Amino acid sequence: MYHHISDFLSDWEYESGATLKLFRNLKDDSLKKTIHPNVRSLGFLSWHLIHTMQEMLLRVGLKVSVREQLDYNGESVKELCDIYEKGALSVAEVVKAKWTDKELELLDDMYGEMWKRGQTLTTLVRHQAHHRAEMIVVMRMLNLPVIGVYGPTKEEWAQWGMEPMK
Repeated sequence: MYHHISDFLSDWEYESGATLKLFRNLKDDSLKKTIHPNVRSLGFLSWHLIHTMQEMLLRVGLKVSVREQLDYNGESVKELCDIYEKGALSVAEVVKAKWTDKELELLDDMYGEMWKRGQTLTTLVRHQAHHRAEMIVVMRMLNLPVIGVYGPTKEEWAQWGMEPMK
């Protein structure tokens, strides 16, 4: 759980940057493809990450500047990237402007539970990582390039002239 706004901002910069980098590897024709009836499309997952920035922080009184739209509606990769980038910057700006370190200890009703605001920010970051991992699996199945977030991908090992770990 975050106890300092600066720690969240540092993590958010890295995590939202990784998400945007992943979005940029999507292809327009991949966004609606499904690999299995129980697996969400890349368009759905992308928009879910965009929507959640707004939805989650609105629950704690923060207005994030992003299109108010619940579901993916056929946006292009470029549109998704632009909307996500604007929203991620807005998250950082609004948290920095509206909250102090002390306020991270305040409790808010989040989905029927009482969460400290520092926990809400932690969950927002982890939510990004969770769905980004889902996207990477789907992207691999659709033969799209993926990125290393917490370590190199198999492809990145090869680009560095190294034998990929087995």
